[in-house]
Amino acid sequence: MTGVETAFALLGLVAVGSGVLVVTSPQLVHAGLWLAVSLAALAGCYLLLTAEFVAWVQVLIYVGAVIVVVLFALMLTRAPTGPSAESSVARRAVAAVVATATAGVLLAVLQAGFAGEVVDLDAVEVGGATATGGALFRTWVLPFEVLSVLLLAALVGAITLSRRAPDHEGSER
Repeated sequence: MTGVETAFALLGLVAVGSGVLVVTSPQLVHAGLWLAVSLAALAGCYLLLTAEFVAWVQVLIYVGAVIVVVLFALMLTRAPTGPSAESSVARRAVAAVVATATAGVLLAVLQAGFAGEVVDLDAVEVGGATATGGALFRTWVLPFEVLSVLLLAALVGAITLSRRAPDHEGSER
């Protein structure tokens, strides 16, 4: 194994390990911070794959902006940020079954969709700003804009929910 392959494997282990910590962390704020670690490790993987533009977009957009929006929304909605007493073993078992089924379906779809496919990497510029920008603004501009509007709506909803005044009995609506 070369040094690049070793670094890629280590970054992959960090990404997967912190991803596991995201879903198993009992505190939401810690889960958000582990998500930032996972996304940063993924950006490192992009760098090792010579996709510098994608790596820096990953750092700026996801690690920088999305994690801040997620943590900001958590704080605004007054969500319980500590360990939850409602997370029982039965709920975790159901979540594990659903996660395993989802992973199985995803792997089956990927295998069926890409079985026997060969991508000629010599014919295209991989990871550069020209190729990535062309794909983003030709093919993916509508989903990208829809996602940005959904994130904005979620943030406005969080602010609206956090600004509600208590009713006459002192409890919240």
